[in-house]
Amino acid sequence: MSFLDILLIIVSSAGLLHGLLFALYLCFFKKKKTATNLLLGLILFFMAFRIGKSVMMNFGDDLEPVFIFAGLATMLFIGPLLRWYILGMTRPDFKLPKKKTAELIPFFLIFVSSLFITREWFDDNNRMAIALFASALIFIYLHFAFYIFISWKTMQNKKMNYQKAIQTKSQKAIFDWLHLLIIGFVIIWISYVLNLLDNEVPYIIGPIMYSLAIYFLSYKAFQLKTTEIDGEAFKENDNTALFSEIATLIINEKLYLEPDFSLSKLAKLMGQSTQKASSVINQYAKRNFNDFINYYRIQDAKELLSNTEGEKFTISSIAYDTGFSSLSSFNSAFKKFEGSTPSTFRKSQIQTD
Repeated sequence: MSFLDILLIIVSSAGLLHGLLFALYLCFFKKKKTATNLLLGLILFFMAFRIGKSVMMNFGDDLEPVFIFAGLATMLFIGPLLRWYILGMTRPDFKLPKKKTAELIPFFLIFVSSLFITREWFDDNNRMAIALFASALIFIYLHFAFYIFISWKTMQNKKMNYQKAIQTKSQKAIFDWLHLLIIGFVIIWISYVLNLLDNEVPYIIGPIMYSLAIYFLSYKAFQLKTTEIDGEAFKENDNTALFSEIATLIINEKLYLEPDFSLSKLAKLMGQSTQKASSVINQYAKRNFNDFINYYRIQDAKELLSNTEGEKFTISSIAYDTGFSSLSSFNSAFKKFEGSTPSTFRKSQIQTD
């Protein structure tokens, strides 16, 4: 075995092991036990089995047909699992109805059939056996592609009901995560299909693409904290209406121009606790109270800085007129939102004019 083969085994096997460990963590060691974490764990487990078959087939000799077919059959299980996972991540109070388990019938039929396949069928160059194998292979890959497609459609339909302006942090994280997850599955599917269509594409490409995908997706899962949330993030409540009232009050009444306007004052005006007001702003504005207020102050400041008549106003006066209590806080906030200082912004507007 060459050094390259050894390196390819290590890379593909490392991703397989990583996926298995992640699956075990989600199913048994994660403190927050949810249906979605269990479904994701099962997806990773069966994907690892499927990838393991590919690694053994690429580097092993005389792999039994029963193992080959069993590995291929797992794709008929992964497709429904993926769809159920998408439903669980986008629907509150998700429960798996018994009738949905009928989607697993193709998996059980192919898997049970694989137990009766012998090597002699193919050694004898049996045309019927080869035709059955080819037909099963095409069906399995089309079946998987179909489930990837309807999973994407399910996510897109849900996303259309939630405009970007009213998405909470959790909802946005779920949409971002599911988008990346489906792309990962598409890449893996394409890598295997290319192998089937063109013998020049090494079979080991599939496991390598899986390894790269699983490392990236597990990193994003923890970054977006998607193992901590599920479809409950879409549960209807009064928070959307409350945020709309808060935004309307602050913007229409220009309360953000008041230097002493605080979270406690806002909460008192809304008849809510400071914790509730802060939580709603964090979720829907995707920033804390201070940044939320400063954003609108900066928008007013930009208008004054862009206005040629406003050149008679100093930057300090603009800072105080837009609600900032000091020039330093104004400069910091302006740079945070615009990426430049107020003076640089003013100069660029004058040059443009």
